[in-house]
Amino acid sequence: MQGRFHFYEGYGMRTVTFPVRVMYELGIDTLFVSNAAGGMNPNFKIGDIMIIEDHINLFPEHPLTGKNFPTGPRFPDMHETYDKQLIEKAKEIAKEKGIRVVQGVYVGVQGPTFETPAEYRMYRILGGDAIGMSTVPEVIVAHHCGIKTFGISVITDLGGFDPPVEVSHEEVQIAANKAQPIMAELIRELVQRT
Repeated sequence: MQGRFHFYEGYGMRTVTFPVRVMYELGIDTLFVSNAAGGMNPNFKIGDIMIIEDHINLFPEHPLTGKNFPTGPRFPDMHETYDKQLIEKAKEIAKEKGIRVVQGVYVGVQGPTFETPAEYRMYRILGGDAIGMSTVPEVIVAHHCGIKTFGISVITDLGGFDPPVEVSHEEVQIAANKAQPIMAELIRELVQRT
């Protein structure tokens, strides 16, 4: 896919996650997701590629609310939402190719505002390493459908540190565009080896 529906654009979760339902019906068994995210981990740098090892869902609407789709159980277990084998393969590829990768927990929030310094600090205390406004709903639905998932975030800005740093959408896009070829190389190789 090129682009996605976002909850902050006013779409409901059924619309946001509909493409994943279509992928399931088409027989897709592995989903690769990527996003631009704000980094909260003090070890991260702008431009880092973060392999998502887990997430914290803070969206105000859950994508599985309502009638249960027969693709999975009413109450799916979320212990291994991001496939550990794919994570290990990606780390091996990154090491081979000399690509700096970090790992962490992605916090999914509604948006559309960037976080305040206090919010960044709060989400870090909760266990987050990076934060963004997408990915989590699609991953939850993919997991419910039995689709293996691998996710990465491009760290496009840093927040929650002193002194606070102002962020703009334009700066986020510039950082994402710079990291895109590296991210694409990692995913391309991972797809070939999967």
